[in-house]
Amino acid sequence: MTSLLTADDLFLFNQGTQYQLYRKLGAHLVDGGTYFAVWAPNAQAVSVIGDWNGWHAGGNALSARESSGIWEGVVRGIGHGSRYKYAISGPDGITREKADPFAARAEHPPATASIVWQSQHPWGDASWMKTRGARAARTAPMSIYEVHLGSWRRNHNEVLGYRQLGEQLGEHCTNLGFTHVELMPVMEHPFYGSWGYQVTGYFAPTTRYGAPDDFMAMVDHLHQRNIGVIVDWVPAHFPTDAHGLGVFDGTHLFEHADPRRGFHPDWTSFIFNYGRHEVKSFLISSAMSWLDRYHIDGLRVDGVASMLYKDYSRKPGEWVPNEDGSNHDREAIVFLQDFNRAVYTAFPDIQTIAEESTAWGGVSKPPEHGGLGFGYKWDLGWMHDTLSYLAREPVYRKFHHSQLTFRAIYANTENYCMPLSHDEVVHGKGSLIAKIPGDPWQKYATLRLLYGYQWTLPGKKLLFMGGELGVWGEWNHDAELDWAIGMHPSHAGIARWLGDLNAAYRKYPALHRGDCEPWGFKWIVGDDADASVLAFARYDEHEKNPIVIAANFTPVPREGYRIGVPRGGHWREILNSDAEVYGGAGLGNRGGMNAEHHGSHGFEHSLVCTVPPLAVVVFAAEG
Repeated sequence: MTSLLTADDLFLFNQGTQYQLYRKLGAHLVDGGTYFAVWAPNAQAVSVIGDWNGWHAGGNALSARESSGIWEGVVRGIGHGSRYKYAISGPDGITREKADPFAARAEHPPATASIVWQSQHPWGDASWMKTRGARAARTAPMSIYEVHLGSWRRNHNEVLGYRQLGEQLGEHCTNLGFTHVELMPVMEHPFYGSWGYQVTGYFAPTTRYGAPDDFMAMVDHLHQRNIGVIVDWVPAHFPTDAHGLGVFDGTHLFEHADPRRGFHPDWTSFIFNYGRHEVKSFLISSAMSWLDRYHIDGLRVDGVASMLYKDYSRKPGEWVPNEDGSNHDREAIVFLQDFNRAVYTAFPDIQTIAEESTAWGGVSKPPEHGGLGFGYKWDLGWMHDTLSYLAREPVYRKFHHSQLTFRAIYANTENYCMPLSHDEVVHGKGSLIAKIPGDPWQKYATLRLLYGYQWTLPGKKLLFMGGELGVWGEWNHDAELDWAIGMHPSHAGIARWLGDLNAAYRKYPALHRGDCEPWGFKWIVGDDADASVLAFARYDEHEKNPIVIAANFTPVPREGYRIGVPRGGHWREILNSDAEVYGGAGLGNRGGMNAEHHGSHGFEHSLVCTVPPLAVVVFAAEG
């Protein structure tokens, strides 16, 4: 019988270390038909059903492969484009119709069948693939535009296809200077309102926007525009839909049987059994398939905190402690470490990014040093503290100054990505600009201040779509962004400001080279709570070529404000969020000034400058 599985494959799969299962399991074209293989160790019988046999269970039976738990076989006369499912007879006597966990393509929801698919896309991104590692390194500028494809841009409220989206995203990101896009989950998911975070097809791009080859074309086009592609990946849980992974062979195969470990109370979904070897092979193979088949440059792993703690969002009695009473999920920890080892070994030029919302230590440290092994961690503490601070009336901000300065205490404990993500503009939280108090002038100025502050602090940058337009309304996944608002001068100024921030971030090594290094940042003014002013220096390495930043978080101009600077000579004002071209009042420093030989803040030289109201100014040393 034709088989793609060797004895070594079976051994490694059952051991949990076969990470290319997408080449072995699922549906694959062979001479005269299609080879099918599926893991269902507790099934009494498995058959392939589809259009060709009237969806009749038993018509095309598969055979059990030794004791591996895998059923396999060839169905003659069917091929590319054929719809199918597995009919799996469980030990409970029930026959369930299941989509293929390894399918490369699925039907358009709400239909749930899998589709035999063999991609033929001719890749043209060889130049990008050779250089992408350096573009996402800790010392490189990394500015990420987070996107939900179905609501970014539409045509008369009809979603665009992958190819159109790639072209338009490429132009938009190029114009604004973003280095990467991050796609909210594009794996197949039955409920559109889940935004893709309830995945049923871990190996298939959602058919809502086209075929797998169309998705490849989108990635290819972005790469040829020198824009990297990161995708959200969701190994934390999966939905309970009947055609999905739950109770797959009549038993709790992919999930824990005990609901205290296998069911997520917040998301009413199943939790993977990370201690089961075959589940680990399945999940890591999913990650590998996106990096391999689709040339993805990074994986942002969703819900890491929910994986690390057994008592995450659970009350006493609703979780199972370890033998010593502790709450760490050791199996999930080992899984995440193995995942990061595997993907970085196979693809050393990609990055993994953790959405981890607690103070867990070592998220971005190597597993051999006790860490989880991620490349970066989202700095959610910074996001929450900063937005909470800016939501206060300026007159009260001086009492909460530590919300701005606290980050410096932990900034070098991880490799951080600083997100202003979709989570902050949904569920009644309001858009970024709507959170800000004051009249329209204060709102526009403060939003520019927020971006300037974010882009000049150490850490990689992430902004959710619509932030560049300053949209007033919350994000709505059922409608496109309010693109028309971008024609308004104040909103156009916000986009121009972001474009110039990205340009400076990429141009000046001091603004990116030390993003993850202690030497990349030094306080100048961190304690002026009464004026609500911060000033700090950024360095490229060993305190060379410094950049100095001053930020004023009140609507009161700070004129004649003295700040120490690392050297004498001329300091050019390279950025000013109050410039008229961004919609500001034009208060500033006339392009720059010479440093005075007057000691201040521990430096021998200083600037006496104007820090405009609700604004950030950035100076670069010349010579």
